[in-house]
Amino acid sequence: MRRILVVDDDPHICRAIHAWLKRYGFRVSAAEGSSNGLAALDQSIFDLMVVDIFMPNMRGFESIRVFHERAPAVPLIAISGYAFAGAGPSGPDFLQMAIALGATRCLRKPFRPATLLAVIDECLSGVEPPRYFDTLASVADPFCEAGGQSKPVGGERLQAVTR
Repeated sequence: MRRILVVDDDPHICRAIHAWLKRYGFRVSAAEGSSNGLAALDQSIFDLMVVDIFMPNMRGFESIRVFHERAPAVPLIAISGYAFAGAGPSGPDFLQMAIALGATRCLRKPFRPATLLAVIDECLSGVEPPRYFDTLASVADPFCEAGGQSKPVGGERLQAVTR
């Protein structure tokens, strides 16, 4: 069973991702904030990390850099509610910055459980056979649309950039 660390300063995001991933058979540790996430990382071994890009007590992309430095072999999915690309052509490309600092993939919040599962599958695909998330996605989307508590807020937004 794969172990995933979820780190976000928003407790609602932590609980939602924890519930989604646990439902699909992952062992999940959710940590609110960077200091709790780093403590969890020091105490356990994880197969994958889902880390918010912008958190209190860390400047800018520091969370991605620090988590990647602590566990460089562990795939890291960076998540953020901020737009990844600036409004104009000269604006900062947050997606490329997160990738340069060690993120394996990036997701913009809000995202659907099926999207997160597909990205996790891609990140872990070199380590284990595909988990056939097409099947899981067909189960997850109707569940979320049925009005359950794990219903995502908003549509699917997946950034298809890898390092």
